[in-house]
Amino acid sequence: MSIVMQYVDRLHEILDKNADKRTTNWFMISSPFPTLFICLGYVYTVKVLGPKLMENRKPFQLKNALIVYNMCQMIFSAWLFYEIGMSGWLTGDYSLRCQPVDYSERPQVLRMVHASWWYYISKFTEFMDTIFFVLRKKNDHVSTLHVIHHGCMPMSVWFGVKFTPGGHSTFFGLLNTFVHIVMYMYYLLAALGPKMQPYLWWKKYLTVLQMVQFVAVMIHAFQLLFIECNYPKAFVWWIGLHAVMFYFLFNEFYQQSYQQKKKKPVANGLAKDHQQNHQANGAVTNGAVGVSSGRRDAADYYVKGDSLAASELNLRKSYTTTE
Repeated sequence: MSIVMQYVDRLHEILDKNADKRTTNWFMISSPFPTLFICLGYVYTVKVLGPKLMENRKPFQLKNALIVYNMCQMIFSAWLFYEIGMSGWLTGDYSLRCQPVDYSERPQVLRMVHASWWYYISKFTEFMDTIFFVLRKKNDHVSTLHVIHHGCMPMSVWFGVKFTPGGHSTFFGLLNTFVHIVMYMYYLLAALGPKMQPYLWWKKYLTVLQMVQFVAVMIHAFQLLFIECNYPKAFVWWIGLHAVMFYFLFNEFYQQSYQQKKKKPVANGLAKDHQQNHQANGAVTNGAVGVSSGRRDAADYYVKGDSLAASELNLRKSYTTTE
């Protein structure tokens, strides 16, 4: 054990030597291990422990909790977008071409530093997206994309807050918080129930917006490989490759959910009983059940709300009446 602790202490010395002195002792930033263990615990909980505990239990009905949660997340994202923007990106003080990290103690600079830390904290609150799925036994929503996306982000952002809280890489936070405002607004509407379904036609474009975000981050980060800029190249690769990975994951999900769906026929308005029993991932639109590709819509892996169950209930009533 003493040998392990020696290696841990040595790692901390190396990290602290190059860390930003303003944030190195902040809550959860002094060491990478709390963040790492929380991320690993999250993956284990949502993929193994949670489904096991819920296996013989009825799914929780959490409509009111989901409404409050999505509303809070939308407000939190809007506040983060404002803080990151007003700390430089929306005031004209930051350059899209090259923005080195300012390590001074100026108030506006420290505002960005604090916004970076709060953005890091927001990556933990987003774990509740998956936990709600597990409690509601929506295990088909807990996809590989979903878990990788949420499980990687806290550790990724930790490095930014530890070493470069500000500067070029915060452009990712600006775009990401904007996307999350739109995203959580969609989830909030979905959580309100079936009456909101006519207003959720744009879920496909939400996934497109997410992919556009990653393309913008790629271009913004990798441009520094071709110009002189006083910004760490390691973080250029770190941010850029994250964007590449997430782009291809989201694009694969998009192709499987939308492009393949176009190639499959749609049932004639109403699904038969055996189709309802064997097609757990059927897509419900305005009371008609269509044949799915076996995967949920790309934006749906986050959607919270009872609209699906309610629509199926109305469908079955209608089918019984016609019989």
